Amino acid sequence: MLLELAIRDFAIIRELRVTLGGGLQAMTGETGAGKSIIIDALGAVLGSRISADLVRTDTQGAWVEAVFDVTDVPRETEINERLAELGVEAEDGTLILTRDIRDNGRSTARINGRTVPVRELAAIGELLVDIHGQSEHLSLLRPAEHLRMLDSYAGTTTRREELAELVARYRTVRDQIEQIRSGERDRAHQIDLLRFQLEEINAAELQPDEEESLHRERQVLGNAERLRETAWRAYQLLEGDNSAGEGGYAGALDALREAADGLDELAGLDPDGAGEVAAQIRESRYLLEEWAPAVRGYAESIEADPARLELVQERLVLIRELQRKYGATIPDIIAYADRAESELGELDSSEERVDQLEEELERLLGEIGDRAGELSRLRRDAAGKLESRVEQAISDLHMGGAVFRVDFAQLGAGDPATIERDGSAAEMPFDTTGVDRVEFLIAPNAGEEPRPLARIASGGETARLMLALKSILSDVDETPTLVFDEVDVGVGGRSGQAVGEKLWELTSRHQVIVISHLPQIAAFADQHLKITKLESDGRTETGVDLLADQERIDEIAAMLDGVPVTDASRQNAVEMMGRIESWKEARHAAS
Repeated sequence: MLLELAIRDFAIIRELRVTLGGGLQAMTGETGAGKSIIIDALGAVLGSRISADLVRTDTQGAWVEAVFDVTDVPRETEINERLAELGVEAEDGTLILTRDIRDNGRSTARINGRTVPVRELAAIGELLVDIHGQSEHLSLLRPAEHLRMLDSYAGTTTRREELAELVARYRTVRDQIEQIRSGERDRAHQIDLLRFQLEEINAAELQPDEEESLHRERQVLGNAERLRETAWRAYQLLEGDNSAGEGGYAGALDALREAADGLDELAGLDPDGAGEVAAQIRESRYLLEEWAPAVRGYAESIEADPARLELVQERLVLIRELQRKYGATIPDIIAYADRAESELGELDSSEERVDQLEEELERLLGEIGDRAGELSRLRRDAAGKLESRVEQAISDLHMGGAVFRVDFAQLGAGDPATIERDGSAAEMPFDTTGVDRVEFLIAPNAGEEPRPLARIASGGETARLMLALKSILSDVDETPTLVFDEVDVGVGGRSGQAVGEKLWELTSRHQVIVISHLPQIAAFADQHLKITKLESDGRTETGVDLLADQERIDEIAAMLDGVPVTDASRQNAVEMMGRIESWKEARHAAS
């Protein structure tokens, strides 16, 4: 339920705070006072599209805030689930929606202080409030809306949504089949390419770490002579050259042995001074004696192999060529081959895949036929009941003996499904809504042929018919707050009483807010708000007052007979309000 609406710098509203209660809330006031602007502001805070023109002149931005109580409302669970997705919690059942609108047309939306996208504000707003203005009345003239209303009344909305999912899946499968079949030539080319690529990669017999190993081997083979000569020279420096002739020389090991012997002699004379140094020299000599054969072995192992070097270089060239085509590293090339093999398997099995898809398509088509047929049957069953109830409701609204019909027709185009109806089967086109095209027809006067609403319904008849439908659909409508703007357009005083009755009856399941110019409707209000037009500092502003008992009598009297209010008009207002209170009490007693 909407508890409070606060507005600042919105159109002609400088600052306004409207406190609302349960039941029927009526807003009245002279033309141009700002009644519909208040509804526009409510629409803005509920996420509707807005214009920078709505920002009050000479201000930087407008601001609207709506406070709701969402405890014990029919959609409480759905609302809380949606809030949880946004990371928002309704504190003590209170939900505060806010919209800041800047003078450049941009806006910021918040729920309980948390900034959210405007689309999320709109999604929450749809669960809280349903606004019926002149445009919503006009929506009744669009046949596409008639099917939605019939489904709401029949309780088939969920079935329709499930059917829509089936049809979407059917179309996806159908498109997949068409795509496979239309791409046969491209598929053949792709198969040839993938096979060539796989053969090229597989023939290389790549190993994940071989590139680094090949680079090391090429480095050694390309510098074999230098490596061998340098290693032999190192060995000779360690062991010395003991060959005959004057060219022989002592090596590092010989010098160490001699130094170690000398230090051993010193250690015998001065253990504390030379003993530790002698031991370290001996250890170093032992290590070098172990290392020297390893150096010799390394030198003997180095051999120049031009043939092997050529093979290694060729292998690296092959790897670089594969990397240029398939990936920066050998693991990338192997991964590419895995993907190509998987894709090739899918392409090779496409015929089998088509067979599987066609089987699924046939299954989906059968299920669509069954569900669409059942949905159509439920709609037709409900249509007869809706016709009777609407005719009664429009009779209550003083539309005479109007005849209301729900007309069914087949869709003009679409894929066909087999539909069972009245013991026989027929092929009928379907779409996401089923196989029915529905349109509401009306004959305002007895004896006339029912025709489409857009062709014959006046503005007042359209508004009353919308109210009649809403009063019937309210049983299945779970939106807590209903707002009616311009519901009395084209409605005279004689019908005003009936419209007021219908609006008040909606309060058994909803909070109802109505903007009206008719005293017969305002007199039904459980709370009456008067919207006034003021002038401050040379500028027009909108104000709002919650009317007490006597103030309410004066307002209804003014609506009846104009101003200044007379005693006679006050008496008429009192009598009208008394009759309505008696009617309400009788309704309460009957329920």
